[in-house]
Amino acid sequence: MPHPKRKISKSRRDKRRTHYKAEAPALVVCQTTGTVHMPHRAYKVEGNLYYKGKMIVENAAN
Repeated sequence: MPHPKRKISKSRRDKRRTHYKAEAPALVVCQTTGTVHMPHRAYKVEGNLYYKGKMIVENAAN
């Protein structure tokens, strides 16, 4: 019965057995601005910084 010539390391074995795949990030639409962004993250719209639909930092140029 054939057998491997060298021992396969645990990391190499586990890399082969993994089933994890890259997933697309979850996105939500802001009710206030209508922009698409990642949930629980601050996001910029026209230079202004928003979080949970509220303006946190206003653009200094305005």
